[in-house]
Amino acid sequence: MLDPRAQTLLKTLIERYIVEGQPVGSRTLSKYSGLELSPATIRNVMADLEEMGFIASPHTSAGRIPTPRGYRLFVDTLLTVRPLDPQHISEIRGALFPDVPQRVISHASQMVSELTHFAGVVIAPRRQAPKIRQIEFLSLTETRILLIIVTAEGEVQNRILLTQRPYTPSELVEAANYLTQNFAGLDFMQIRRRLQEELQRLRGDMTELMSAAADAGAEAASEAAEQYVISGEKNLLDSADLSTNMARLRQLFDLFEQRTGLMQLLDLSNRAEGVHVFIGGESGIAPLDECSVVAAPYEVDGRVVGTIGVVGPTRMAYERVIPIVDITARLLSSALSPT
Repeated sequence: MLDPRAQTLLKTLIERYIVEGQPVGSRTLSKYSGLELSPATIRNVMADLEEMGFIASPHTSAGRIPTPRGYRLFVDTLLTVRPLDPQHISEIRGALFPDVPQRVISHASQMVSELTHFAGVVIAPRRQAPKIRQIEFLSLTETRILLIIVTAEGEVQNRILLTQRPYTPSELVEAANYLTQNFAGLDFMQIRRRLQEELQRLRGDMTELMSAAADAGAEAASEAAEQYVISGEKNLLDSADLSTNMARLRQLFDLFEQRTGLMQLLDLSNRAEGVHVFIGGESGIAPLDECSVVAAPYEVDGRVVGTIGVVGPTRMAYERVIPIVDITARLLSSALSPT
């Protein structure tokens, strides 16, 4: 527990560091804290805060910077959230016109990215696995085959299959016709289960192709069911706190591309009410050690169906980012829920 004086100095230090990006010294704290304390008293309080792990002293400066623990205390108990500008609220509401749900999701991601100048991420509502209308195979090379999946809704998905042996055009037509005729109207998870029972009755030299098609189709269906939209990743290149470590930045971009780790983290926000803030190592994901993730769930008809969030450096204006994510999540819920 910190006494009011220590809380005020810690709050002032973090606010000045977020604005200026430079270690904060006792003279700055004396100027901005509103406390009439001697420089010696301020230095003593800073030493105590450092010993408790809320701030740290870089080797190159006499000033202090916040640690992730300091940011956590600041966000949880000291932060004064600024109401979002009515003009920005109008911009968000205007961008989330509920004409096409997928377009609304993309626009929400773009809006939080533009307003925060960080990366905006949305986990879209999980869709039912698509039913299959038609399957085709196209030979690319001797052992590379293009699997073409046409869903009942008319969507087309492609997957590359690597096989142990070449297949003739007639074999590919035979396999495609068999799958289409016997499994049209089912999703690929159902097809895979049914195939396991029927593969023993098929010719042995066709089982590899059938199994590969079923596995690839199930993977494609899983990706389609869990949609992930990210906008403004390039904004992070403009962050002085992140752009100085290009190796870490590459890891961060790999994380965005691989999706799984970030999606699992954002899914945790579905279980919490309101805005959830992950600071640095709290995420448990190494590329995010120098980042914060601000996320909030959104609903359709009162049921949580996805998450919207922002990824940026730990030195972010939380008092501004948190209401942007919160308001956008609420407006996204309204846009996706029938009136």
